[in-house]
Amino acid sequence: MNAGLLALLVVVIAAAGFILGRRRSLAIVDGEIIRLHSLPGYYGQSVFLFAAAPALLVMLVWMLAQPAIIDSRVSALIPIESIEEGSSLGLIMSDVRRIADGLDIVVAQGRLSEDQVQNMRADLTDVRDRLADVGVALGSNVKQAVFVAAKEYRQLTGFARLAMSVVVLVLALAGAVFAYAKISPDYRARNVSETAIKSLLILSSTVAILTTVGIVLSLVFETVEFFRLYPAQDFFLSAVWNPQFRGGSDLGILPLLWGTLFVSFIALAFAVPIGMMAAIYLAEYATPAVRSVVKPAIEVLAGIPTIVYGLFALITVGPLLRDYLAQPLGLGSSSSSVLTAGLVMGIMLIPFVSSLSDDVINAVPQAMRDGSYGLGATRSETVRQVILPAALPGIVGAILLAASRAIGETMIVVMGAGAAAKLSLNPFEAMTTITVKIVSQLTGDTEFASPETLVAFALGLSLFIVTLGLNIIALYVVRKYREQYE
Repeated sequence: MNAGLLALLVVVIAAAGFILGRRRSLAIVDGEIIRLHSLPGYYGQSVFLFAAAPALLVMLVWMLAQPAIIDSRVSALIPIESIEEGSSLGLIMSDVRRIADGLDIVVAQGRLSEDQVQNMRADLTDVRDRLADVGVALGSNVKQAVFVAAKEYRQLTGFARLAMSVVVLVLALAGAVFAYAKISPDYRARNVSETAIKSLLILSSTVAILTTVGIVLSLVFETVEFFRLYPAQDFFLSAVWNPQFRGGSDLGILPLLWGTLFVSFIALAFAVPIGMMAAIYLAEYATPAVRSVVKPAIEVLAGIPTIVYGLFALITVGPLLRDYLAQPLGLGSSSSSVLTAGLVMGIMLIPFVSSLSDDVINAVPQAMRDGSYGLGATRSETVRQVILPAALPGIVGAILLAASRAIGETMIVVMGAGAAAKLSLNPFEAMTTITVKIVSQLTGDTEFASPETLVAFALGLSLFIVTLGLNIIALYVVRKYREQYE
């Protein structure tokens, strides 16, 4: 049974339990609600919770554990000698899953009977042709062991789905019956409901932590698998990025890391001064009428899609820089360059810096300004020596947000800076970033378990570590300055 349909059935059972539980609570006191410990709705909620929560929890755990268990059992059926040089067990398991999915399609369409699936060994060519009819293309070198493993994978998956459906539905019914039987005038249904709501709130508060842990673990696991196939030393120290999906790849991160930092530095060097000056003007010098027009106009920049910025870089900024700077100075002849992407990205980042900094500056107590003016300080001296130091933590946060946005940008870099991975100090040359290569390595008709695909996770983890380092540095700076200020 489909997981979505199964979850819907559980919710239907729980909803029916809610209605029946509420009715029973009223029936046992002949409609005199005052005799009940809790309101009738709480009794219905208790039945709903006992029916839905255990069943859905078991369903979630089952769906998370099932693929790993089935993959472990099926991979044990594949002989070591069937793994060719240059391949891996992960690649073979990808073929197994693809064939098993194709078999489900051809059986559902009536192109293969269950008996034919059971007797696949007799005629692999016929099976391959039928799979090809539904878009599952297989090479002629697919071995008998892979087909046998695919058949076992399909059988185990089908059995696991059936078992999950039975267990989940039985749990839902059993939970509903149990809670329904416990309903009595003295039953503390309200306490059960409140405890469940409290647990839900606690779970909701940990979503961010669990999500971060899940992202990091997924990156770590796939990165470890990548380093089993490709030397870590070559990845971190090589200055060549040349992926070849047929072998002989050079997957060095240095040119990608350099391009990321180079583009981000140019973007921040353009956005931070302009954004800060705009924030100071709006907060300290602009009249209310000017502020009401300028601030929304700046914030409009944040709502422009990045593809529009990319087109602006490709059609307008790039040719201008090439014709009026790069070619006259003899520094390049391409409209795609680091400077093009950096300037356009800087325009995009201005509202991130200005808007947040403006809000932080406005949050500085007016008493600090009045005290500074009372001591004879001018407005500019008050801004430099009082307001900016007081607002420094928020300003650093705004700059950090802009830096994270710059490091993670993809579309502007693709259209403005190109896709060349190189180490160069010339800002008029085309370069690329880590995020661009993550996208390119994970798109197209590629094998997921190959080093050229898994390298995307290693790049993602490296980018995560760089961003984490920026956060730590910013936190250190803020704490040190706070100590001096206090």
